[in-house]
Amino acid sequence: MNIFKRYSRLIKDCKANDRKAQEQLYKLFYGEMLRLCYRYLKSDLLAKEALNSGFLKVFQHIISFEPHKGELGGWIRTIMIRSCIDLSRKEARFREINLQAEEYSEDLPAPEILNKLYAEDLLNYIRKLPTATQLVFNLSVIDGYSHKEIGAQMNIGESTSRWHLSEAKKILRGLLEPQQLSQDQPTEKNKKTT
Repeated sequence: MNIFKRYSRLIKDCKANDRKAQEQLYKLFYGEMLRLCYRYLKSDLLAKEALNSGFLKVFQHIISFEPHKGELGGWIRTIMIRSCIDLSRKEARFREINLQAEEYSEDLPAPEILNKLYAEDLLNYIRKLPTATQLVFNLSVIDGYSHKEIGAQMNIGESTSRWHLSEAKKILRGLLEPQQLSQDQPTEKNKKTT
């Protein structure tokens, strides 16, 4: 059975409120959506709360899902991102900041620093960002939303979105560059052998 037919049947059964189909859909997308929630939220507990809230919305609104308008995984992903944003709004306060374009930096940490880190390490650094800044960073850098789209989703101005992205990059550079320096410093053992 090809994937389109499988999803087609699964969607039809979920629309009919079939509990087994809902459980199957949940298991099918659980891992991917939980990773997405971990990226957006500061704690595992909040990530799991957003995941469950997101799946509840999926099941409540699957009747409106139309396969010819988009892919099921993308539709669920959008719902999960919105659930993360809604939950984060409770945690964060946004400030409207008017910046000129030259007041923010688009620099990311050097690629050689990022190449030495594992995905889990990066996630931990991203989670250290202030909540609003973390949300904007994920939406922009990871998920590719424009500042206009981020502003619309989060009820903030484009300039505020730009500021949060710039702030995220500045904080991440500050967190990552000391690690690079410590890795580049020769250890006592290496000093003796050179």
